[in-house]
Amino acid sequence: MAPSAVSPPSSPSISSVPKILVPEKVSAEGLALLRAQYEVDTRPGLSADELLALIPAYQGLIVRSETKVTAAVLAAGVRLRVVARAGVGVDNIDVDAATGLGVIVVNSPSGNILAAAEHTVALLLATARNVGRADASLKGGKWERSKLVGVEVGGKTLGIIGLGKVGMKVARMAIGLGMKVAALDPYASPDVAKQAGVQLVGSLDALLPVVDFLTIHTPLLASTLNLLGEAEFRKMKASARVLNVARGGVYNEEALLKALDEGWIAGAGIDVFTAEPPLPDSAPARLAAHPKVVSTPHLGASTVEAQENVSMDVCTQVLEILSGGLPTAAVNAPLILPEEYRRLQPFVRLVERMGSLYTQHFAGGRGGMVGGRRFELVYRGELAGVGNTRPLFAALVKGLVSSISDAGGRDVNIVNATLIAKERGIAIDERHVRDAEPTSTYASLVTLRSLQIDGSAEQVIEGYVSGKAIFISKLDRFTANFHPEGTLLVLHNYDEPGKIGNVGMVLGRHGINITFMQVAGLNQQAKEAAAAAAASTVGSVADGPVEDESESRSVLYVTKEALMILGVDGEVTTDVIDDLKTSEGILNVSVVKL
Repeated sequence: MAPSAVSPPSSPSISSVPKILVPEKVSAEGLALLRAQYEVDTRPGLSADELLALIPAYQGLIVRSETKVTAAVLAAGVRLRVVARAGVGVDNIDVDAATGLGVIVVNSPSGNILAAAEHTVALLLATARNVGRADASLKGGKWERSKLVGVEVGGKTLGIIGLGKVGMKVARMAIGLGMKVAALDPYASPDVAKQAGVQLVGSLDALLPVVDFLTIHTPLLASTLNLLGEAEFRKMKASARVLNVARGGVYNEEALLKALDEGWIAGAGIDVFTAEPPLPDSAPARLAAHPKVVSTPHLGASTVEAQENVSMDVCTQVLEILSGGLPTAAVNAPLILPEEYRRLQPFVRLVERMGSLYTQHFAGGRGGMVGGRRFELVYRGELAGVGNTRPLFAALVKGLVSSISDAGGRDVNIVNATLIAKERGIAIDERHVRDAEPTSTYASLVTLRSLQIDGSAEQVIEGYVSGKAIFISKLDRFTANFHPEGTLLVLHNYDEPGKIGNVGMVLGRHGINITFMQVAGLNQQAKEAAAAAAASTVGSVADGPVEDESESRSVLYVTKEALMILGVDGEVTTDVIDDLKTSEGILNVSVVKL
């Protein structure tokens, strides 16, 4: 039997403040958001072994590019709920392992767009005018003007592979410098590219021979690893220069070294490497030291403004996740766009409360179970047109297990909800009802049905959203209209004069205040079924000997069944419940804490 929501009179309330580990330098503006509610532990320079030893105590981890969040680290983080990358790339995080463990991985895909684009242009100009070599030469006491003649970028062609947000920003800046821009991106919109003055090409073979500068702005995937090798460099102009402010590995570093040494291309501007910092005598180290290369130590996002932006972004997401909300840029979960999030947020609260109400009222209060049942979420009205309902699925799982788990449901999120449901034997189906006749005046209606695996013993909860407020409009066979908030007493009773007064007296004796009250009567369908059953039973009683006149009278009470729903302020102990249950006409009492 599920644990009761009733608290013993002397049970203490124990809560722990979640802890967040920050092993790298992250802008203080974002961390200040977290420190208002959580314990933030900044430990720059942690070794891999130290991270492994410390991580079990933390619920959140915020990293940049240096910390390796391996499968071993994630497995050791038994309390870990979120890993945040203060930046774009997440190749230093084992995302698959995080997903398997239900840990949300978030990043900041837009916080450093301007910084990365500006650094790309800075490297473009530096390689064109030999800025790096000129600076080193002059600092070495030399004056080598004749050896450092550069080229102009105006009128030249810049090739861009990956016309995403950074690529498009680079394109617009390059056009501002008087350059022509050609781009390769199979997912780019031709109309958007045309409006920006960018020519889209269909293949590398069409792009490489015509460009004077080439920059890549793609994530590091299996399809983009070593995207350019010897064969590709050979197709380029001898005067061409390549740039990389994306991820180390999109150029084959050995092939790039050979292209520079053999004169297949004229130069390179490189900000990212396959190993950072480069190991001595490795290909990245030789590339960084090459005289034809302007190299920088991964400075693409290293501006004051970008660091503040990504810090605020990921810290806001961590705050949201640890508070039970949804991230805006989860790498291992369906993308929740801001407008979708705003639209779904009140329904997420509603569905979570419906799940918790089910467990505490039906399963906990009436001897039922959550596991081994089949649940159905039905979306009607405008909500039926929402395609991404994963947050609602997760909210239901969280609500169902919140009152019967040690973590109170805080360990459930959109990444691991399906796994947790499977582990607990909970089957959930979702239905979108778009073409049904309107059953209510609500713009959107959510129905939660619970059935035994064989399809019997249906229980129903229905709810809706009005503005930002959430309401329960149906509880099993009873029509209701109440806010699912706070501590509720749900009394199944026969609706008779004096019932409310008797209940009020019982609660008054125990010092419990009633904050609101509603009587929920049988819905029309239930009334008709109850009346038919009562009539049938009375008829059969009249045909035979009546041993107890109260028997036929109590049968007629069936049509007077009701729920008394009370919002209460005070500790509801087992003594209170026992007193209420002994009151005449009270069939059942359940306590629900929402």
